[in-house]
Amino acid sequence: MAIKTRFTETFGVQHPIAQGGMQWVGYAEMVAPVANAGALGFLTALTQPTPEDLAKEIARTKEMTDKPFGVNLTILPAIKPPPYAEYRDAIIEGGIKIVETAGYKPQEHVDHFKEHGIKVIHKCTAVRHALSAERMGVDAISIDGFECAGHPGEDDIPGLVLIPAAANKVKIPMLASGGFADGRGLIAALALGADGINMGTRFCVTKEAPIHDNFKRQMVENDERATELIFRTLHNTARVMKNAVSTEVVDIERKGGAEFSDIQHLVAGARGREAMAEGNTDGGIWSAGTVQGLINDVPSVRELVDGIMADAEAIIDSRLAGMRST
Repeated sequence: MAIKTRFTETFGVQHPIAQGGMQWVGYAEMVAPVANAGALGFLTALTQPTPEDLAKEIARTKEMTDKPFGVNLTILPAIKPPPYAEYRDAIIEGGIKIVETAGYKPQEHVDHFKEHGIKVIHKCTAVRHALSAERMGVDAISIDGFECAGHPGEDDIPGLVLIPAAANKVKIPMLASGGFADGRGLIAALALGADGINMGTRFCVTKEAPIHDNFKRQMVENDERATELIFRTLHNTARVMKNAVSTEVVDIERKGGAEFSDIQHLVAGARGREAMAEGNTDGGIWSAGTVQGLINDVPSVRELVDGIMADAEAIIDSRLAGMRST
């Protein structure tokens, strides 16, 4: 039995599961296996140093799969922003038909992609943001609960409330993100009104994920408490894996009056990338969600997706069906 939703029908994928954009992880090695397993994977545009590199990565991914996949383009305010228009051109010229946008005021990006027949999913952390994205003309939204890795917003609303609150108002297809790792989560998300799930941390802990094995082992060992919320006092909250560096950042912020310059040396992207390459789990900042508490193994992507779908179907056919009384 397959599970068909508005998400699978709109984006032409077999399963209602997405692997969203993940900085320094969303390479062809990650995305192609996700696509081949019947889910929707996203390359991360800004992981590539230049638009030309993105074009090459799109081509490389197409050599590894003939299934649908997309590209994530995250828009963040910056003194010297990346050449977004050139990244958009690389996406369009690469024949990509699905884009995940995230971040700050994506209207011009959405308009440009829509002009070229590209479907857009926008990541949001609040119902008001989801409704704004819907008005912009996106084809679907991904609603990120407080449990998620990365930036959960500042409202601190967990998925159990946020997902149905969004479903009450949003008319377009919706993915639920934050805290999903298995078939139970998928069925729960569908019951709450979503059309599928978006997983990041769980896909990081797979055999194909281009991450040092030390990080995968650490996330298996971690429980649901093994995250920190950094940048809280700067009103740019980020959920990261708890380690020596993240704990130091939180300690500095708790003293009060901290400015970004006080923690910049700890959270620098170059430091995090070096730690990742070396397998030093205490060497830098690493995004991870509370869903670590549900991760107990390092399967292949195919095993993960197939297992989620088998468990979800069993829950529908057996556990839930068995609860009905005549």
